[in-house]
Amino acid sequence: MAGPTLETVRLGVIGAGNISDLNVRGYLSHPHCRVEAVCDVDAAAGRDAASRWGASRVYTELDALLADNGIDAVEILTPTHLHHEHVLAALRAGKHVSVQKPVTNSIDQARELAALAEETGLVLRISECFLHYPPLERARRLIEEGAIGTPTGLRIRTVVGQTDSAFQANLRPEGYGWRLDDRSPGGHLFDDMVHKYAMALWLVGQDVTSVQAVVRRRDLFFEPCAVIFEYEDPGLLGVMEVHYAPAMWLRSSYYGADEFFEIQGDEGFLWVTRATGELLDLAPVVLYRGKDNDRSVTEFTDVDTDWASGFERSSAHFVDALRHGTPAAMSAADAVKVLQLCFAVYQASDTRRPVDPRTITGSVTPSGWAQW
Repeated sequence: MAGPTLETVRLGVIGAGNISDLNVRGYLSHPHCRVEAVCDVDAAAGRDAASRWGASRVYTELDALLADNGIDAVEILTPTHLHHEHVLAALRAGKHVSVQKPVTNSIDQARELAALAEETGLVLRISECFLHYPPLERARRLIEEGAIGTPTGLRIRTVVGQTDSAFQANLRPEGYGWRLDDRSPGGHLFDDMVHKYAMALWLVGQDVTSVQAVVRRRDLFFEPCAVIFEYEDPGLLGVMEVHYAPAMWLRSSYYGADEFFEIQGDEGFLWVTRATGELLDLAPVVLYRGKDNDRSVTEFTDVDTDWASGFERSSAHFVDALRHGTPAAMSAADAVKVLQLCFAVYQASDTRRPVDPRTITGSVTPSGWAQW
């Protein structure tokens, strides 16, 4: 929801872990935002982050940062199982909130946060960098403009392999332990694929009404899968594939992964050929139009393809929403739908039956998860 306008957003960052620099970059470059304070249970990590970001205050206790009257809003970058507690505390302290995806570990928790934000009149948004990644933004705009006619199919493909990027080499392994045990309701399909579930809804602007899925598990965390989505419009179908290729090296400046999106319409199709990585030497967005005599291929090369741009633009979007009183994406309601889609994939695979994600409350943990 939109809230009161602010001239300059005074920001507190909660959590200075592996992804914090990516998320904070857009705040640092925004002329109407100041990073005032950092909170992390690791005092040294908090001090280092404050030094990099120019923050004047460092806290090791959440309550101390939330009591700071010089902070208008917070960016919460803590582990997912702590989001519910931390967002509740921030809203009760009168702070606007941006929180990293996934919003929480359960539907009920997410709805409680949404209700409190509505009650307090504060802004709660979920930081989803794929919503602000320029090639995907361009594709969505082209779809809305009718470039491919009526969408009839969506395909999202993710492959996880190896890379030698400096970013991945410098990740702190202690930041990943909570992702591998019962502090998380699932593995890769929960932690990373929420980006792609969000795209399955956002790119075509429709809710999913039925999910069928087969999910496997590899090396504890990774969950290769094949998924079918049915949408509100029975003329639209979606498929999602996740592949785990631990012996395959791929080009990436970030994680050893990449994505490919294809949106088919009744008059043409669109490709978005990259996101996290740089696997293919193709234009980032490709449009084929085949209506009547308008048969053409357009390659959009004037698009920023740096995956980090999605983070930077997402942070700037939050600041602009607070300054202008406009809605901040992703909304809590949309984040609930994303979480329901994630849990529907797990449930459909376990039961081998179609699942309507809109019926899911609580959470769903796949069979065998964290039993090691």
